[in-house]
Amino acid sequence: MGTINQLRAGDRDLPQKSPSAEVPAVGRKRRHSEAYKLRILEEADACKRGELGALLRREGLYHSTIIKWRTWRDTMADKGFTPEKDKKAMRNELAKLQRENKRLKLQLERRDAMLELQKKAFQILDLMPPEDPSGGKS
Repeated sequence: MGTINQLRAGDRDLPQKSPSAEVPAVGRKRRHSEAYKLRILEEADACKRGELGALLRREGLYHSTIIKWRTWRDTMADKGFTPEKDKKAMRNELAKLQRENKRLKLQLERRDAMLELQKKAFQILDLMPPEDPSGGKS
């Protein structure tokens, strides 16, 4: 066994790794455009037996990702969205739902105000003395 200084000196003789070969400390979530997803799905659907694995390795993807993307594509197709109109249609749908939400909130506020008004009216009527059924003549 060597001393600590001898071990440290021996470390200098080891080949140094280049920074580009190191694995990053924290992985980043990859984001893919819709066009990329659709292109890969077309390629995956066209693959013959045994070719899908090569496609996935080439693109650095997992099979589960392809399954999720297929589900996404089918869901969007069921809703009538197409890739070209997808973003615009979703923005329009969002704006429509926001307008409807605002309208319904306003309607709810009005109903709540009417209920409060009715409660106050009944409280005032309860405080009033009952009318004399004989018309007030004694």
